[in-house]
Amino acid sequence: MRLVTHGDAAPSSVNRYLLPHETQHIMVRRHPAVLLRPVAEVLGGLIIAGLLSRLLSGSENSNTALVVVWWLWLLVLIRFVWKVAEWSVDYFVVTSKRILLTTGLITRKVAMMPLTKVTDMSFQRSLMGRMLGYGEFILESAGQDQALSTVRYIPYPETLYLEVCAMLFPGEDKGDD
Repeated sequence: MRLVTHGDAAPSSVNRYLLPHETQHIMVRRHPAVLLRPVAEVLGGLIIAGLLSRLLSGSENSNTALVVVWWLWLLVLIRFVWKVAEWSVDYFVVTSKRILLTTGLITRKVAMMPLTKVTDMSFQRSLMGRMLGYGEFILESAGQDQALSTVRYIPYPETLYLEVCAMLFPGEDKGDD
């Protein structure tokens, strides 16, 4: 199974980091659960702004206070839109040679580890991750501190784990006769 979003073509935000001789095997966005906190902040802020609007509506200087409350909520909403835009360009990519994690909207970060340097890989799932369908990959290399060691919010981690392990440890089908 090949796990690639948008057909076989990588978006230009990822494609520019792939080498000409690399074959892309896996490319997924991080799980939308990464947006849970920003969603909670927007909804919580909306509830608080609504309650404060109701409480302040009959007092003096209520217009100024209401404007400040709603402007603050608007800033929280803008932050949420920013987080969604960042999530839309973040990708976890596994090629024939490397594992990459591209992040960032304005300041682009590309963390990379060659497949040949990976000595150990595991994944873990919290209770929330098990309920929502995401996990975390932990990559290790031979005693070195790498740019890419933990990848959080990976969708369907069991499937991806098996796919990456199959690439790290290619088996030769010799049969057990």
